[in-house]
Amino acid sequence: MSTTTAVGVSARARSSKANNSRPRRYRRIATAAGWWVASVVVFAGIWELAWALGWAPELLLPPPHIFLRDFSSQAKFFDNARIGAQQASPVVAVLTTVLAPVLRVLAGLVLGFAASLITGVLISQFRVVRGLVLPTVTLLAPISPIAWLPVSIFLFGIGNAPAVFMVFIGVYFVMTLATISLINDVPATYVNVARTMGATKPQILLQVILPSILPGILQSLRLNLFAAWMVVLLAEAVGVGTGLGQVVMLARNTFNASLVFFAMTVIGLSGYLLDVLFRQLQNRLLWWQPMTNGGGT
Repeated sequence: MSTTTAVGVSARARSSKANNSRPRRYRRIATAAGWWVASVVVFAGIWELAWALGWAPELLLPPPHIFLRDFSSQAKFFDNARIGAQQASPVVAVLTTVLAPVLRVLAGLVLGFAASLITGVLISQFRVVRGLVLPTVTLLAPISPIAWLPVSIFLFGIGNAPAVFMVFIGVYFVMTLATISLINDVPATYVNVARTMGATKPQILLQVILPSILPGILQSLRLNLFAAWMVVLLAEAVGVGTGLGQVVMLARNTFNASLVFFAMTVIGLSGYLLDVLFRQLQNRLLWWQPMTNGGGT
């Protein structure tokens, strides 16, 4: 077989494989979406049935058809800084309120990820840093981010900075310890082979160790995404800035159960979509690994 023929056969094989994988991917997405819809429908159906039987009082546990039926009346509470004709449209008010915690979470995650990766690498590579820094990191890691709330307000006052700081704290210590553990678990064979081939210490770090720990680091970051989401909502609830947390507190203070569950629905959808976007990013960065699904790794 000539070289030209071999290349043509190889190209056709790759094209055929790509064409066959596309329908499988669509079927996988459709199946996941179907299960997602079925799960939500079953949950909402049980809730509606409990309301119909009188087990869930409307005042305290309004079913979905009640707190979702009038989007405009619920959305007006999302723009509580203005009243009357000055308020933004319902869709704009909700999207603006959702965007605030999303940006705070992303900022805190990026800062926490970068700082924890640098700290973890330094601790694993240098004995002096390990001796001076690791005990303090281990000591501070068990402290809940909620306990840092007064400190964040003392340092940064009211606004976006304390919320971002709390997300950073919630991510940094846990991710630093995870990075150290992942580096220690890199097979010694990888490092020995690289040394045998003449790789320098920086080359081993950048081309062997970091690619080896990247899947674990991203998975740990994804798990911390939900924790960061809860932390930023708590920070907003106590008044460090506008956002979904303040809407929940407004609903609690006015004893508006419908608004509580409406805001919870928005929070759940926002967190879910943020996780979907993160999984897509993870699949692009870890292109050599199987794609992650809704609940797996």
